[in-house]
Amino acid sequence: MTTVNPSEGKPATQPEAAAPSTSAPEKPGPDDTAAAAPVDAAALAHAFESLKAENADLKDRLLRAHAEMENIRKRTEREKSEAHKYAVTRLAKDIVGVSDNFQRALESVPAEAIDQAPALKSLIEGVAMTERELLNALERHGIRRIDPKGQPFNPHQHQAVMEQPDPSVPAGTVTQVFQFGYMIEDRVLRPAMVVVAKGGARPAQPTEAATETESVSPSAPPAGNDDTPGGSTGPQS
Repeated sequence: MTTVNPSEGKPATQPEAAAPSTSAPEKPGPDDTAAAAPVDAAALAHAFESLKAENADLKDRLLRAHAEMENIRKRTEREKSEAHKYAVTRLAKDIVGVSDNFQRALESVPAEAIDQAPALKSLIEGVAMTERELLNALERHGIRRIDPKGQPFNPHQHQAVMEQPDPSVPAGTVTQVFQFGYMIEDRVLRPAMVVVAKGGARPAQPTEAATETESVSPSAPPAGNDDTPGGSTGPQS
């Protein structure tokens, strides 16, 4: 577009607006792509290793938590079972004292007095029946009496209060029981108070159930059989 400048009397020409560029943006060349590729691969490898380590850590934590929960479950079941079996332990310790009193009452009456007094005999029989019924009730709850007279001394179940020379029995044999012991299931509720023999022959040690048999030498081959190479049976013609 042309305009007239009044001071000069000449037409002035305005600059034309630049036409918009229609050319496409330049694409990165092969050199740029090659330079960026190693950086991306290294980042991906680092991210993969990080995720792999995190996954291994989480798996280890899961296995440990599972093992811990399994241990807790087993321990809880064991404690529950023990609580069920040994719930009467405190009561049983008091009850066995009553059984001791029954036993002392029976032992305090001479046999001659029982034969001479029928009423006393009936009383003693009633005390004995009451004691048996008490022991049966205790056994129904897993409590049984230990009477180790004549048995070898067991330090886990017996308490030796004295030793007594007695050559008629092997050393370490229980010869007298001062107080019966009691077991509750597989635990010792109260050890038996016993007298142990000393000076006698030692009890025989257990031997192996079976020994190796002596090897039997092979018998001579029967007549007419020659095991040697090229041997013959009978004289050659």
